[in-house]
Amino acid sequence: MSLEPKKLDVTERVTGKLKNGELELYLDNQPIGRMTVPLEGISMEPNFEAKENKIFQNYTATEGTEARYTDCDEGGWC
Repeated sequence: MSLEPKKLDVTERVTGKLKNGELELYLDNQPIGRMTVPLEGISMEPNFEAKENKIFQNYTATEGTEARYTDCDEGGWC
């Protein structure tokens, strides 16, 4: 019996986290590599934007000290 080198395609299991302009690559939470990722020209889904090596999600939120429910019926049920 002998040991032989083999390759296993793990592409579908690799995840990445954007950090300091680099994409850190992980396999099962184990760091396996990194690559530089320029965010200029990246295409984002609606409500997301890439700017200054960060990714932002745009959303609307209620602000103010008197936030109230807006979907209550006349009986006061919300």
